Amino acid sequence: MIEKYLKEKQYIGIFLLRVFIGCRLLYGVIDNILSWEKMIEFSHFLNSNNFYFPLTSAVISVYVQFFGSILILIGYKLRFTTFIISINFIVALIFVHIRIDDTIEGMTPALAMLFGCLALFFHGTDKISLDNYLKSK
Repeated sequence: MIEKYLKEKQYIGIFLLRVFIGCRLLYGVIDNILSWEKMIEFSHFLNSNNFYFPLTSAVISVYVQFFGSILILIGYKLRFTTFIISINFIVALIFVHIRIDDTIEGMTPALAMLFGCLALFFHGTDKISLDNYLKSK
């Protein structure tokens, strides 16, 4: 009985994952959106990690995550969005975390976003999404 109920409501799990990923992404970049000084600070961090065009890289990374968080929260173009954000976090893991020999604890936020986005990428949208609403029209 409980199995049948949970099977019928499994879309709620994907919705909850979307809410978590979307809110966490937004929380992670909102300071850079609201403060140019924070964006410059992020740019200096990227420069210290030998990124080419650190200010451009900072702005692209922040706005990919910002707009991606909104698209994930509303469930629009979910597979495309999570694919792009996954690339962003793969770059962060390879060119920052692994390069500086970060601990697994230090990599966990980026890993959580990467694997959460990959789960959403492979699953696709759920019933509580703009994609599903538009598909039904």
